[in-house]
Amino acid sequence: MKKIIYLICFFCVNYTFSQQVKENDPKAQTILDKLSTKMKALKSFQIEFSASIKNQSTGTNQSEIGKGWVKGNKYCATYGDNTVISNGIKSWTVVKEDKAIYQADVNDKEADGINPKKLMTIWETGFKNKYDHEEAFNGEKVHIIQLFPKDPKKVDYHTIIIYIAKDNLELKKAVMKSKDGSVMTYTLSKLVENPEIEDSKFVVDIKKYPGFKIVKN
Repeated sequence: MKKIIYLICFFCVNYTFSQQVKENDPKAQTILDKLSTKMKALKSFQIEFSASIKNQSTGTNQSEIGKGWVKGNKYCATYGDNTVISNGIKSWTVVKEDKAIYQADVNDKEADGINPKKLMTIWETGFKNKYDHEEAFNGEKVHIIQLFPKDPKKVDYHTIIIYIAKDNLELKKAVMKSKDGSVMTYTLSKLVENPEIEDSKFVVDIKKYPGFKIVKN
């Protein structure tokens, strides 16, 4: 599986390690709570984004374009040549370079890591937060909030910085800084709220992938 896909999964999965936090920044928490409420109220949504990972010491410089569709507990996402589909019970990750379809239960945290709904609510579990400042980003004012893992010994990153639009409370960007010097940037370019999405979007059509092996976790 491509490194960029692994990092997206890593982005979502590793924040689930948590302990009790002493306090959060009241201003940051208020903004995050409002955004969580907004996202949870949506029956469906569609996103388009870019994801990149850079590390000067290793020469890593990769990027992918992604799209995601969410309807209730179902989701479908594409990242470069790879596709992830879940019907709420099972998830399938189609990896073109492996010519394989990886199947898992949705309660498998690693398999569920690239759920676009989690990408849109990464702050909800396992973090303490701090309001940093307000600035302009792509022509609009955004809140800059820093997230720090509650138990840093259990994760390989030290900070996630998120950009939230001030006017409409939309997540615009998230930057994860790893302990090894890697920086992963996730930038949202489009969000469509409550679109009509056919249930067929969340079904794997094996016929579309001739020669692919099915790998069950």
